[in-house]
Amino acid sequence: MMKVLPWQYNRDIIANTTPSLRYSGEKPFSEWQNEARAALRKLLKLDAIKKSENTNFTVEYVKEEDEYTEYRFTLESEPGYVFPSVLRVPRGKVGKLPTIVCLQGHSTGFHISLGKPIFERDIKSIQGGDRDFCVRAIKEGFACVAVEMRNFGECGGLETGGPDCHVSSMNAIINGRTTIGERVHDISTVIDALIENFDFVDTDRIMCMGNSGGGTATFYAAAIDERISLAMPSCAVCTYKDSIAAMKHCVCNFIPDIANYFDMGDIGGLIAPRKLVVVNGIADDIFPDAGVRESFDIIKSLYSAAGVPDYCALVTGPEGHRFYADAAWPVLHELEAK
Repeated sequence: MMKVLPWQYNRDIIANTTPSLRYSGEKPFSEWQNEARAALRKLLKLDAIKKSENTNFTVEYVKEEDEYTEYRFTLESEPGYVFPSVLRVPRGKVGKLPTIVCLQGHSTGFHISLGKPIFERDIKSIQGGDRDFCVRAIKEGFACVAVEMRNFGECGGLETGGPDCHVSSMNAIINGRTTIGERVHDISTVIDALIENFDFVDTDRIMCMGNSGGGTATFYAAAIDERISLAMPSCAVCTYKDSIAAMKHCVCNFIPDIANYFDMGDIGGLIAPRKLVVVNGIADDIFPDAGVRESFDIIKSLYSAAGVPDYCALVTGPEGHRFYADAAWPVLHELEAK
């Protein structure tokens, strides 16, 4: 008799489950969105995360560089938790500026997004994967802010430079929280700070992007925070059955009970009618192309239900688990212009 291993058994449950909050077309799309977004907030345990009454916005320095002005600031997103971000503003630009929040994935920290290697392996990470998001954003005429996410770099990474999500993420679960919820909360706090403290930020053009774990945070943040006008998650949007349920992934990716309510394609419908650029690599072996395309088909159908079928796009690069700046940025501009 064939033996089924526990992980296979549980994966098959996910594969054979139709999420209960999948849009059926039986109610107005906006009504479904309101119901689904409330359910996602509950699953992310966002209500368990207490917002700090005073974020204690503190500018640590301002530097003038040839191509940009750089501000480093800290925020207290919940009582006792403080994290840094770095904002760059292109020189010579006047008026309101589109601004993009940049989120690195599992790496040595947010200096990767800034294109500033600290560890020797950072050079390969940046040069081999277009992960210096802020460098490219400045060239594209955007203001940009790199956020140090929880359990990476200065916010809990290992002394050797690697991320360290396990203990914090498991503690979050037994505290009735989730790491993704915590990261979404921090992203919203950064958006608050941009709006409240930098008058050059175009509040109608606040966007978010990231690769891998940064793409995951981007995707969930955009589903929750409707101030995000465009999201560009890379190497993150994929069916659960083909990605985090099919192989070992960092525990920070997991949200208890979510597969009973949503797959990632369903969550993409919460971003509509705002713009969405999904980026992936054809040879990505941890977020496989087939699962990405299955998710995007659902996303496309939901954008059609929202009346904006052309406000989402899939960009597929020729390699693996990395960002593809030259392919993705033109599509971002194309969607932005609609």
